[in-house]
Formats: sequence, structure tokens, C-alpha cells
Amino acid sequence: MFGLFKSSPTKKMRKQLEQLQLKAVEMQRNGDIRGSLGISQEADELWKKIQAMEAEQK
Repeated sequence: MFGLFKSSPTKKMRKQLEQLQLKAVEMQRNGDIRGSLGISQEADELWKKIQAMEAEQK
């Protein structure tokens, strides 16, 4: 019952992931392929962390 108002620890991470993905797409559209690749790798690492945290919770 008291966990009703508790926010998900991955919620903030998912928002950050979305921002990284949008930034990578924007960089790619502007021609910065290498920069986009770096941001995409960072987003992949964050996604793996999110998946691991959610697997622990279940």
C-alpha cells in the first residue's frame, strides 16, 4: 500500500535515454556521423542498465 506513491527508479533513466536518442538522430541529420555514433553507444549502455534494473525488480 505504501509503495503506491513510490516512483519507478528507471523512469528518469528512460527520459534520459529518449533525450540521447533524439540527440543522436539530430547529429546524424546534421552530418556528424561520428558524434552520433558516440551518443548512440552511450544510449545503448544506458538501455542495458535499465533492462538489468527492471529484471532485478521482477
